[in-house]
Amino acid sequence: MLSASSFLVSAAVLGGVGTFFASVIALARKKLYVWEDPRIDAVANLLPGNNCGACGLAGCRAFAERLVEGAIQPANCTVASPDMREDIAGYLGVDVGAATTRVARLLCAGGCDVAPNNADYLGLQTCRAAAAVAGGGKACAWGCLGLADCRDVCDFDAIYMNEVDLPVVIPEKCTACGDCVEACPKDLFTLMPVEQKLIVQCKNLLEGDEATTACAVACNACGRCVADGAPGLIEIVHGLAVIDYDKNATASPDAITRCPTGAIVWVDGAQQLGPERLEKVLEGAGR
Repeated sequence: MLSASSFLVSAAVLGGVGTFFASVIALARKKLYVWEDPRIDAVANLLPGNNCGACGLAGCRAFAERLVEGAIQPANCTVASPDMREDIAGYLGVDVGAATTRVARLLCAGGCDVAPNNADYLGLQTCRAAAAVAGGGKACAWGCLGLADCRDVCDFDAIYMNEVDLPVVIPEKCTACGDCVEACPKDLFTLMPVEQKLIVQCKNLLEGDEATTACAVACNACGRCVADGAPGLIEIVHGLAVIDYDKNATASPDAITRCPTGAIVWVDGAQQLGPERLEKVLEGAGR
Protein backbone atom coordinates (compact mmCIF):
# COMPACT_ATOMS: atom_id res chain seq x y z
CA MET A 1 0.00 0.00 0.00
CA LEU A 2 1.37 3.42 -1.00
CA SER A 3 2.28 5.83 1.73
CA ALA A 4 0.97 9.36 1.61
CA SER A 5 4.42 10.69 0.70
CA SER A 6 4.80 8.19 -2.17
CA PHE A 7 1.38 9.18 -3.50
CA LEU A 8 2.28 12.84 -3.41
CA VAL A 9 5.55 12.18 -5.21
CA SER A 10 3.74 10.18 -7.95
CA ALA A 11 1.13 12.91 -8.34
CA ALA A 12 3.83 15.56 -8.55
CA VAL A 13 5.73 13.59 -11.23
CA LEU A 14 2.61 13.00 -13.29
CA GLY A 15 1.57 16.61 -12.91
CA GLY A 16 5.03 17.76 -13.98
CA VAL A 17 5.01 15.49 -17.04
CA GLY A 18 1.53 16.71 -17.96
CA THR A 19 2.54 20.32 -17.56
CA PHE A 20 5.68 19.77 -19.66
CA PHE A 21 3.82 18.19 -22.59
CA ALA A 22 1.01 20.74 -22.37
CA SER A 23 3.65 23.48 -22.68
CA VAL A 24 5.25 21.72 -25.66
CA ILE A 25 1.88 21.36 -27.41
CA ALA A 26 0.99 25.00 -26.73
CA LEU A 27 4.35 26.15 -28.07
CA ALA A 28 4.06 23.94 -31.16
CA ARG A 29 0.57 25.22 -31.83
CA LYS A 30 1.82 28.77 -31.63
CA LYS A 31 4.81 28.12 -33.88
CA LEU A 32 2.94 25.98 -36.43
CA TYR A 33 -0.31 27.94 -36.54
CA VAL A 34 -1.33 28.92 -40.06
CA TRP A 35 -3.72 31.83 -40.24
CA GLU A 36 -6.69 31.31 -42.54
CA ASP A 37 -8.70 34.15 -43.96
CA PRO A 38 -12.19 33.91 -42.40
CA ARG A 39 -13.66 35.07 -45.69
CA ILE A 40 -12.93 31.62 -47.14
CA ASP A 41 -15.62 30.01 -45.01
CA ALA A 42 -18.05 32.80 -45.79
CA VAL A 43 -17.51 32.50 -49.55
CA ALA A 44 -17.68 28.70 -49.43
CA ASN A 45 -21.10 29.02 -47.80
CA LEU A 46 -22.24 31.27 -50.66
CA LEU A 47 -21.25 28.69 -53.30
CA PRO A 48 -23.62 25.92 -54.48
CA GLY A 49 -21.71 23.19 -52.61
CA ASN A 50 -21.90 20.69 -55.47
CA ASN A 51 -18.14 20.03 -55.44
CA CYS A 52 -18.53 19.09 -59.10
CA GLY A 53 -15.10 20.23 -60.28
CA ALA A 54 -16.51 22.15 -63.25
CA CYS A 55 -14.30 25.10 -62.28
CA GLY A 56 -11.22 22.89 -62.60
CA LEU A 57 -10.56 22.82 -58.84
CA ALA A 58 -11.05 20.15 -56.20
CA GLY A 59 -14.38 21.31 -54.83
CA CYS A 60 -16.10 24.47 -53.66
CA ARG A 61 -13.74 25.19 -50.77
CA ALA A 62 -10.72 25.17 -53.08
CA PHE A 63 -12.64 27.53 -55.36
CA ALA A 64 -13.41 29.80 -52.38
CA GLU A 65 -9.71 29.91 -51.47
CA ARG A 66 -8.77 31.01 -54.98
CA LEU A 67 -11.55 33.60 -55.01
CA VAL A 68 -10.29 35.15 -51.77
CA GLU A 69 -6.75 35.15 -53.19
CA GLY A 70 -8.04 37.06 -56.21
CA ALA A 71 -6.75 34.37 -58.56
CA ILE A 72 -10.15 33.74 -60.15
CA GLN A 73 -13.51 35.48 -60.47
CA PRO A 74 -16.99 34.43 -59.28
CA ALA A 75 -18.09 33.87 -62.88
CA ASN A 76 -15.76 30.88 -63.06
CA CYS A 77 -18.33 28.89 -61.10
CA THR A 78 -20.64 27.79 -63.90
CA VAL A 79 -23.01 26.06 -61.47
CA ALA A 80 -23.75 29.15 -59.39
CA SER A 81 -26.73 31.25 -60.38
CA PRO A 82 -26.20 34.88 -61.46
CA ASP A 83 -27.52 36.01 -58.06
CA MET A 84 -25.00 33.78 -56.23
CA ARG A 85 -22.14 35.22 -58.28
CA GLU A 86 -23.34 38.77 -57.58
CA ASP A 87 -23.52 38.03 -53.83
CA ILE A 88 -19.98 36.66 -53.80
CA ALA A 89 -18.66 39.58 -55.83
CA GLY A 90 -20.40 42.03 -53.51
CA TYR A 91 -19.01 40.32 -50.40
CA LEU A 92 -15.44 40.34 -51.72
CA GLY A 93 -15.73 43.71 -53.40
CA VAL A 94 -14.65 42.38 -56.81
CA ASP A 95 -16.10 42.22 -60.30
CA VAL A 96 -18.22 39.19 -61.13
CA GLY A 97 -16.13 38.72 -64.26
CA ALA A 98 -16.93 36.69 -67.32
CA ALA A 99 -16.15 33.07 -68.01
CA THR A 100 -16.49 30.89 -71.07
CA THR A 101 -19.52 28.68 -70.61
CA ARG A 102 -18.75 25.11 -71.58
CA VAL A 103 -21.04 22.19 -72.24
CA ALA A 104 -20.57 18.47 -72.83
CA ARG A 105 -20.93 17.40 -76.47
CA LEU A 106 -21.35 13.86 -77.79
CA LEU A 107 -19.13 13.05 -80.76
CA CYS A 108 -21.35 10.31 -82.16
CA ALA A 109 -24.67 10.27 -84.02
CA GLY A 110 -24.74 6.53 -84.55
CA GLY A 111 -27.88 5.43 -82.78
CA CYS A 112 -29.43 1.99 -83.09
CA ASP A 113 -31.38 3.14 -86.18
CA VAL A 114 -28.27 3.78 -88.30
CA ALA A 115 -25.43 1.79 -86.70
CA PRO A 116 -25.94 -2.01 -86.78
CA ASN A 117 -24.55 -4.54 -84.34
CA ASN A 118 -22.22 -7.36 -85.33
CA ALA A 119 -23.17 -9.30 -82.21
CA ASP A 120 -25.66 -9.13 -79.36
CA TYR A 121 -24.15 -8.19 -76.01
CA LEU A 122 -25.96 -9.89 -73.13
CA GLY A 123 -23.65 -9.15 -70.21
CA LEU A 124 -23.72 -6.47 -67.52
CA GLN A 125 -25.68 -3.55 -68.95
CA THR A 126 -23.05 -0.85 -68.72
CA CYS A 127 -20.99 0.71 -71.48
CA ARG A 128 -17.74 -0.03 -69.68
CA ALA A 129 -18.57 -3.71 -69.27
CA ALA A 130 -19.73 -4.01 -72.88
CA ALA A 131 -16.62 -2.26 -74.19
CA ALA A 132 -14.46 -4.81 -72.38
CA VAL A 133 -16.11 -7.64 -74.37
CA ALA A 134 -14.87 -7.28 -77.96
CA GLY A 135 -15.73 -3.58 -77.95
CA GLY A 136 -19.43 -4.10 -77.24
CA GLY A 137 -20.64 -5.77 -80.44
CA LYS A 138 -21.33 -2.63 -82.48
CA ALA A 139 -20.25 -2.64 -86.13
CA CYS A 140 -18.62 0.76 -85.60
CA ALA A 141 -15.83 0.12 -83.11
CA TRP A 142 -15.78 3.82 -82.22
CA GLY A 143 -19.53 4.29 -81.72
CA CYS A 144 -21.73 4.93 -78.69
CA LEU A 145 -22.87 1.71 -77.00
CA GLY A 146 -26.05 3.31 -75.68
CA LEU A 147 -26.06 1.75 -72.21
CA ALA A 148 -26.25 5.11 -70.43
CA ASP A 149 -23.14 5.18 -68.22
CA CYS A 150 -22.94 8.92 -68.96
CA ARG A 151 -26.55 9.51 -67.90
CA ASP A 152 -26.13 7.49 -64.73
CA VAL A 153 -23.08 9.45 -63.50
CA CYS A 154 -24.58 12.87 -64.19
CA ASP A 155 -25.56 14.44 -60.86
CA PHE A 156 -27.40 17.28 -62.57
CA ASP A 157 -29.87 15.25 -64.68
CA ALA A 158 -28.38 16.95 -67.73
CA ILE A 159 -28.36 13.80 -69.89
CA TYR A 160 -31.18 11.60 -71.09
CA MET A 161 -31.30 8.70 -73.56
CA ASN A 162 -33.33 9.27 -76.72
CA GLU A 163 -35.40 6.82 -78.74
CA VAL A 164 -32.36 5.52 -80.66
CA ASP A 165 -30.27 4.88 -77.53
CA LEU A 166 -28.07 7.94 -77.81
CA PRO A 167 -27.41 10.26 -74.87
CA VAL A 168 -28.67 13.82 -75.29
CA VAL A 169 -27.16 16.67 -73.27
CA ILE A 170 -29.46 19.41 -71.99
CA PRO A 171 -27.22 22.50 -72.26
CA GLU A 172 -29.14 24.49 -69.64
CA LYS A 173 -28.50 21.82 -67.02
CA CYS A 174 -24.94 20.87 -67.99
CA THR A 175 -22.25 22.25 -65.67
CA ALA A 176 -19.28 20.90 -67.65
CA CYS A 177 -18.20 18.88 -64.62
CA GLY A 178 -16.64 16.25 -66.89
CA ASP A 179 -18.17 13.16 -65.24
CA CYS A 180 -19.61 11.98 -68.55
CA VAL A 181 -16.22 12.46 -70.20
CA GLU A 182 -14.61 10.14 -67.67
CA ALA A 183 -17.47 7.62 -67.74
CA CYS A 184 -17.51 7.00 -71.49
CA PRO A 185 -15.23 4.07 -72.40
CA LYS A 186 -15.23 5.19 -76.04
CA ASP A 187 -14.09 8.76 -75.25
CA LEU A 188 -17.08 10.17 -77.09
CA PHE A 189 -17.78 13.13 -74.82
CA THR A 190 -15.84 16.36 -74.85
CA LEU A 191 -16.31 19.72 -73.12
CA MET A 192 -16.68 22.60 -75.54
CA PRO A 193 -17.37 26.32 -75.23
CA VAL A 194 -21.00 26.88 -76.17
CA GLU A 195 -19.98 29.30 -78.91
CA GLN A 196 -18.30 26.46 -80.81
CA LYS A 197 -21.22 25.52 -83.02
CA LEU A 198 -19.56 23.28 -85.59
CA ILE A 199 -19.16 19.67 -84.45
CA VAL A 200 -18.03 16.46 -86.11
CA GLN A 201 -20.28 13.81 -84.55
CA CYS A 202 -18.09 10.89 -85.53
CA LYS A 203 -14.81 9.28 -84.48
CA ASN A 204 -14.84 6.47 -87.06
CA LEU A 205 -11.41 6.29 -88.69
CA LEU A 206 -12.54 4.24 -91.69
CA GLU A 207 -13.10 5.90 -95.06
CA GLY A 208 -15.69 5.76 -97.81
CA ASP A 209 -18.00 2.74 -97.99
CA GLU A 210 -16.20 1.03 -95.11
CA ALA A 211 -17.20 3.85 -92.79
CA THR A 212 -20.82 4.11 -93.90
CA THR A 213 -21.29 0.32 -93.81
CA ALA A 214 -20.43 0.40 -90.11
CA CYS A 215 -22.65 3.47 -89.55
CA ALA A 216 -24.84 5.29 -92.04
CA VAL A 217 -24.02 8.69 -90.50
CA ALA A 218 -20.26 8.18 -90.26
CA CYS A 219 -17.79 10.64 -91.73
CA ASN A 220 -16.66 9.11 -95.03
CA ALA A 221 -13.77 11.54 -95.54
CA CYS A 222 -15.30 12.97 -98.73
CA GLY A 223 -13.76 16.39 -98.06
CA ARG A 224 -16.78 18.48 -99.03
CA CYS A 225 -16.74 20.22 -95.63
CA VAL A 226 -13.10 21.14 -96.19
CA ALA A 227 -13.95 22.74 -99.54
CA ASP A 228 -17.05 24.53 -98.26
CA GLY A 229 -15.69 25.77 -94.93
CA ALA A 230 -13.40 28.75 -94.38
CA PRO A 231 -9.77 28.18 -95.43
CA GLY A 232 -7.96 26.05 -92.85
CA LEU A 233 -11.05 25.54 -90.70
CA ILE A 234 -11.41 21.82 -91.44
CA GLU A 235 -9.01 19.15 -92.66
CA ILE A 236 -9.25 15.40 -93.15
CA VAL A 237 -6.97 13.53 -90.74
CA HIS A 238 -6.82 9.72 -90.81
CA GLY A 239 -10.16 9.52 -92.57
CA LEU A 240 -11.96 11.94 -90.28
CA ALA A 241 -12.93 15.61 -90.56
CA VAL A 242 -11.12 17.62 -87.89
CA ILE A 243 -12.05 21.20 -86.98
CA ASP A 244 -9.44 23.78 -85.98
CA TYR A 245 -11.25 25.55 -83.15
CA ASP A 246 -8.64 28.29 -83.06
CA LYS A 247 -10.41 29.42 -86.22
CA ASN A 248 -13.85 29.18 -84.62
CA ALA A 249 -14.64 32.78 -85.54
CA THR A 250 -14.60 31.77 -89.22
CA ALA A 251 -17.01 28.85 -88.75
CA SER A 252 -20.40 29.00 -90.45
CA PRO A 253 -23.20 26.56 -91.38
CA ASP A 254 -21.91 26.59 -94.95
CA ALA A 255 -19.37 23.92 -94.00
CA ILE A 256 -22.04 21.26 -93.45
CA THR A 257 -24.54 21.90 -96.27
CA ARG A 258 -23.05 19.26 -98.61
CA CYS A 259 -22.11 16.63 -96.01
CA PRO A 260 -23.56 13.43 -97.55
CA THR A 261 -24.01 11.58 -94.24
CA GLY A 262 -24.78 14.30 -91.70
CA ALA A 263 -21.69 13.48 -89.66
CA ILE A 264 -20.85 17.14 -89.27
CA VAL A 265 -23.51 19.31 -87.61
CA TRP A 266 -24.22 22.91 -86.68
CA VAL A 267 -25.45 23.44 -83.13
CA ASP A 268 -28.21 26.02 -82.79
CA GLY A 269 -29.11 26.33 -79.12
CA ALA A 270 -30.15 22.87 -77.98
CA GLN A 271 -30.64 21.67 -81.57
CA GLN A 272 -27.97 19.87 -83.55
CA LEU A 273 -28.74 20.51 -87.19
CA GLY A 274 -27.61 18.18 -89.97
CA PRO A 275 -27.62 19.27 -93.63
CA GLU A 276 -31.31 18.51 -94.35
CA ARG A 277 -32.63 20.20 -91.21
CA LEU A 278 -30.22 23.11 -91.65
CA GLU A 279 -31.46 23.66 -95.19
CA LYS A 280 -35.03 24.03 -93.91
CA VAL A 281 -33.91 26.44 -91.18
CA LEU A 282 -31.99 28.58 -93.67
CA GLU A 283 -34.94 28.59 -96.09
CA GLY A 284 -37.19 29.77 -93.26
CA ALA A 285 -34.72 32.57 -92.51
CA GLY A 286 -34.79 33.68 -96.15
CA ARG A 287 -31.28 32.65 -97.03
